[in-house]
Amino acid sequence: MSFDPAAPLMFSPLHRLQWEEAQQKHVILYPEGMVELNASSAEILKLCDGKHSLNTITTELERKFGTEGLMNDIREFLEIALENGWIQITH
Repeated sequence: MSFDPAAPLMFSPLHRLQWEEAQQKHVILYPEGMVELNASSAEILKLCDGKHSLNTITTELERKFGTEGLMNDIREFLEIALENGWIQITH
């Protein structure tokens, strides 16, 4: 799956992203269950607010963590998130 890197992304209203104290990690909650996230995935999803795109998420996270070259990894994760319905492309 491919999408416009400038298209804003939004976390799905059918899911909830939250910190789960028992697991000491962020999770996605939905009616059928729960997905545990690693720290990197949670940082990406927190920026899916309807304003950020792949391009701006990458820029922000590279600046936050003082690194470069994250675009491909972030794109791969966002494609998985889109396929699973965790995020949506806003227009």
